[in-house]
Amino acid sequence: MDLGLAGKSVFVAAASKGLGKASALAFAKEGAKVTIASRNTEQLEKARDEIREAAGQEVGIVQMDVLDPKQIQEAIRAAADAQGGLDVLVTNAGGPPGGSFSDFKDEDWERGFELTLLSTVRMIREALPYLKSAKEGRIVNIASSSIKQPIPGLILSNVFRAGIQGLTKSLSQELAEDGILINTVAPGRIATERIMQLDRLRADEQQRTVEDILAEANRQIALGRTGTPEEFGRIVAFYGSLANTYMTGQSILVDGGLVKAL
Repeated sequence: MDLGLAGKSVFVAAASKGLGKASALAFAKEGAKVTIASRNTEQLEKARDEIREAAGQEVGIVQMDVLDPKQIQEAIRAAADAQGGLDVLVTNAGGPPGGSFSDFKDEDWERGFELTLLSTVRMIREALPYLKSAKEGRIVNIASSSIKQPIPGLILSNVFRAGIQGLTKSLSQELAEDGILINTVAPGRIATERIMQLDRLRADEQQRTVEDILAEANRQIALGRTGTPEEFGRIVAFYGSLANTYMTGQSILVDGGLVKAL
């Protein structure tokens, strides 16, 4: 299938590693002009080199902290200027810390909101003029399977990731007349550094081995295994492509059958 991404301009946030990097690689393999953003310049340069080698495509980099609205504005503008516009925006951000309700004070909730939900709002706001000019713009918001089923010990993520899907559904109505499709892609257990970190945290709390935590988690997944970043990235690329012509406002789980909700 031709995804119609060759020559398209794509901006992927928080893409120096993990799900963002895998998504950027998937777009680059389809011939898109990709710009990746992250706070860490060293990691960005490493990711750029790895994507370029794997996809045979040049990749732009911009430093951007999703907690800084000025950096968001400047990064998206720089990417659009360098690539002659913007066709696809992939929003993404590192997750807020794990914990239960009693663990967090007001400032933790405020930071979690700004990191997870407000950063998505800001990125979309800055990208919209370019996406409207593109006529067939696409937005993919990366969230979490917690938008369908809350994850124990991740209350901040549970609350604000759900807000991302509320934003997606609302904007699908507002942006349709401009030809912009917007969807949320929600990972379940994908083998990233964050998942490994959470596994180690649970292992320490429960005085068990990480291997036991991993095996237990995999037993809850219909396919019996943790997904790969590459598997996730391919789904993001599809929903951000011109091959997707009639799906908007949706939440797509990439979870191997982990979530049992209808």
